[in-house]
Amino acid sequence: MARDSLNSQNDNIYDPDQDPEEKRNLRRQYRSLYKSTTEDLQDHAKDLTAEQLVEKVKQSDSLFDRVKGTAEATLDSNFLLAATQMGAAKARAMKAGAGAFDVDDFVSRLVTFMSRNQGVAVPEDLDSDNEQDYSGEPLDYARIGRRTLAKSRRIPVMDFMLGPLSIEQKKRAVAKRATLQKDEREKKKPQEITESDITRSENETTKNVATLERILQQQVGKTNLFRLIINPNDFGQSVENLFYLSFLIRDGKCALEFEHGQPVIYVSEQPSEEDYAAGLRKQQMVMEFDMATWRRAIEVFDIQEAMVPQRPKSIMRIGGKWYG
Repeated sequence: MARDSLNSQNDNIYDPDQDPEEKRNLRRQYRSLYKSTTEDLQDHAKDLTAEQLVEKVKQSDSLFDRVKGTAEATLDSNFLLAATQMGAAKARAMKAGAGAFDVDDFVSRLVTFMSRNQGVAVPEDLDSDNEQDYSGEPLDYARIGRRTLAKSRRIPVMDFMLGPLSIEQKKRAVAKRATLQKDEREKKKPQEITESDITRSENETTKNVATLERILQQQVGKTNLFRLIINPNDFGQSVENLFYLSFLIRDGKCALEFEHGQPVIYVSEQPSEEDYAAGLRKQQMVMEFDMATWRRAIEVFDIQEAMVPQRPKSIMRIGGKWYG
């Protein structure tokens, strides 16, 4: 089909800056094609000819020539799925002679053909009134393969067929579950925790963000990101420092830039509503910071002391009692 030739071209590459009007027009045409196809599948599946179905696929091919985004590619795959369902419906509606095509009869004849002894000649029409039991013999797939190769130029592969022809249906064993009777005397009412039992603590995140902001304001000029956040003695607090720094960047109180391949942080003036109205946009990024990066940064930048003071380990306190 035409899709095979498109794969060898470099025109269908991802382009996030594709003209929005062109993308809207492309989506509109795809939805119209998909709607007409699904309506034909529901209402006129028997009246639709194979030529009309091929014509719809060709229209999809011409639209796919202009696809450069994932949303349009999804619409294309939805249409191909609908066209495949329509093709399957047409195949089921095919007539062979006076009756419909019987899949079970075809499989039965196929098993019979592959179960014949090699020395017995098999008639071309495979019509025989002699019923034999070949269930104990292995199926000779090579025999049907030689017949198929005479009609096809495709290279045979291991997974060409969709599984074995004879499948034993597994019966699910129903296990009887015994009802567990609990002794009412063993039940214990949980202890109630009152508000006085819970020791309230201040918001640690807000406090640590303010501490990091104060340290940044004391610095002159730009500061290396890793020198600021890394605690050479505690990897966990280094990750926490990066977390707290993200709040300052989000609020525009400091800025992140790259100079000579190194990330630097400096204090900036917080943008106002007028700045956002003038076109200023927030940008987000995801930074990976694992223990290997932490150790490498300590070695490269020779970090001996932490700029952010070591924080004591936080302890969760609930009144000093044990509840169980």
